[in-house]
Amino acid sequence: MKSITIKGSKRESVGKKATKALRNAGQVPCVLYGGDAEPLHFTTEEISFQHLVYTPDVHTVVIELKSGEKYNAILQDIQFHPVTDAILHVDFYEIFDDKAISMEIPIHTVGVARGVKNGGVLRYNLRRLKVRGLPGALPDYIEADVTKLKIGQKLYVTAVESEDYKIQHPDNTVICQVRTSRNIVALDDDDEDEDDAQDVPSTETDDVAAVKE
Repeated sequence: MKSITIKGSKRESVGKKATKALRNAGQVPCVLYGGDAEPLHFTTEEISFQHLVYTPDVHTVVIELKSGEKYNAILQDIQFHPVTDAILHVDFYEIFDDKAISMEIPIHTVGVARGVKNGGVLRYNLRRLKVRGLPGALPDYIEADVTKLKIGQKLYVTAVESEDYKIQHPDNTVICQVRTSRNIVALDDDDEDEDDAQDVPSTETDDVAAVKE
């Protein structure tokens, strides 16, 4: 997974008055949790978050302080101003190479669904997948192949299982599905035998799903 470096300075005071002065100066108060030490309070410029917050991608973070200390972390929580959307406060969580972490990883679909070619519409139920694994094993994104999805079929999280991480969703969680539309057409290649349909083990039609529910 890609990493972004954020440079900051330790905070000498964490009171409300000092925090307000920092924000007026364009600085964002931050806290680093995790590990055996006490929470670390520091500040950084708001512009430091442009490639971390305002992006669909996920990254780990290297927090580099002026004192020379460095910490590996992930973004845990962020607070925005209700009117201006300015960043008010950011929480980070320290990570270690030998300790598993939970993160939400973006899902990238691959291919064009067969049902879409026949006039259906691909609908997304999830854009990100919550997984748990070692920091070095987590991917930048998770690929979900939708090529064999027919109209009425769903792609479940079990289709993107990996030894690198453990999915933190129930097996019946739907990533995406092909729904009917007004442009639907009947094509011979959508009437396939059962052997070919079994090539998509993590999909099923709406009728089958309704029976299970």
